[in-house]
Amino acid sequence: MTLACRKLDPHPQSPARQHTGPWLVWLHGLLGSGQDWLPVAELCGDYPSVLIDLPGHGNSVALTATGFEDISRQISETLQANGIREYWLAGYSLGGRIAMYHACYGHKVGLQGLLVEGGNLGLESDELRAARFEQDCQWAQRFRHEPLPQVLADWYQQDVFADLDSQQREQLVAVRANNHGPAVADMLEATSLGHQPWLLPALQCLSVPYSYLCGERDHKFQQLAHQYKLPLRTLARAGHNAHRANPGAFAALVLSFLSQSSFLPLSSFLPPSR
Repeated sequence: MTLACRKLDPHPQSPARQHTGPWLVWLHGLLGSGQDWLPVAELCGDYPSVLIDLPGHGNSVALTATGFEDISRQISETLQANGIREYWLAGYSLGGRIAMYHACYGHKVGLQGLLVEGGNLGLESDELRAARFEQDCQWAQRFRHEPLPQVLADWYQQDVFADLDSQQREQLVAVRANNHGPAVADMLEATSLGHQPWLLPALQCLSVPYSYLCGERDHKFQQLAHQYKLPLRTLARAGHNAHRANPGAFAALVLSFLSQSSFLPLSSFLPPSR
């Protein structure tokens, strides 16, 4: 099964225009779509990008997934169907959790590196996982049966969104109200932290470059990154959804990471000077 996606070619002036190497693959968070990444992807326009709509979201709203393994397989099939052989995988929140799972356990042939924004590594005990799944099921029932704006108003009162002011919350509720509640509910249950494995040991064994991006006001994930010694890069003047709050600075961090890793620099595509 392939997911809906949008492909962005490099800028016409980019030295990578004729290059067939790694793509930037972007995974959005719950309630979002691939379009959420468009401002950042365009600012990273020296490289080709693909913006994926995850199951139950955007143009993939009619698609479902049974869990992380299923979604990882769908991503692989989507990349293969679009001729993408080498890629960097970037994800925010839910998309970050899926990206980490894919990098650790998926069919990752061609994966060149991993960028995660505010993604949870998982829960370490069965008791914590069971409690979280029960909590997510309660939210899922609300998404299925209550008016979406009402549920979203409460959703964005959660502690992880504490950096948002009332106007920003209202804007997010308005933007996210175009989702299909039952589809969101299905995805929330399928990808609950209660179903996600504890990813830290596998992440520590990754053989590809890996960076963890986090807004400076996202205290929960700042603490998580420090506690588990993740390769943290911090974005100023931003909270949990850092790429939405400051796409320019976020893109700069992405490009800096790419240039400092094993990613082939753009200078390699330029003709030699005479």
